[in-house]
Amino acid sequence: MSYGDKFQQLSKYDRETLKGNSLDWNRKPPLYKQYPPDLERFELEKPDQQGGQPLYSIIQQRRSKRSYNKTAVQGGKLSQVLWAAQGITLATEYHQFRAAPSAGGLFPIETYCAINNVEGFKPGIYHYQVPYHTLVLIKEGSYGLDLARAALGQKMLRESAFNLVWSAMIERSKWKYEQRAYRYIYLDAGHIAQNAALAAVSCGLGSCQVGAFFDEEVNRIIGLDGASEFAIYMSTFGET
Repeated sequence: MSYGDKFQQLSKYDRETLKGNSLDWNRKPPLYKQYPPDLERFELEKPDQQGGQPLYSIIQQRRSKRSYNKTAVQGGKLSQVLWAAQGITLATEYHQFRAAPSAGGLFPIETYCAINNVEGFKPGIYHYQVPYHTLVLIKEGSYGLDLARAALGQKMLRESAFNLVWSAMIERSKWKYEQRAYRYIYLDAGHIAQNAALAAVSCGLGSCQVGAFFDEEVNRIIGLDGASEFAIYMSTFGET
């Protein structure tokens, strides 16, 4: 039996064998990844939460776009895509609700932004700080060519204005779901990527989702250890 087949079989729920497990709340992983306070932070424009094109019209228009022109993307468009992907839509005393659903409200997916050509931002690798709607610069420099090579030579990652890389911090989900967590992280990433793709249409941007890449190469580019946190999905964005 292949690895994929084994995964599907061994992560199944079965009515006869499924047992409830008590959760150790003292070991619950934090919902947010933080970086040292001395790293440079960039405020994002306040996202539009009321306007935009009608939803059905956006769905009708969505297509994968693999060619982009050299026009710099406005910072407001980047802000809108990030908010639609994982931004806070409602904050209460006890919870911060996000734009995309997550199994158990555990939010194991982190968003990184590899900027090539966005107004007001240096080229580099950034981490999206969800609670503050800000970007933290973790690596300065142009990484579009490196990401393109890591993505089996897909040049659109070099030509795009920015790329989003989604990683999974697997212990956030395994804390509750154990091995089933590996199913849920990919579902979570799919919800997020679809939101980002629809936001791109509303902003007049093209986007394309990328699942084919050399995992460890992308992990090294972003700065992930590949074990506790690892890249699972990417999308490109740009003017067309």
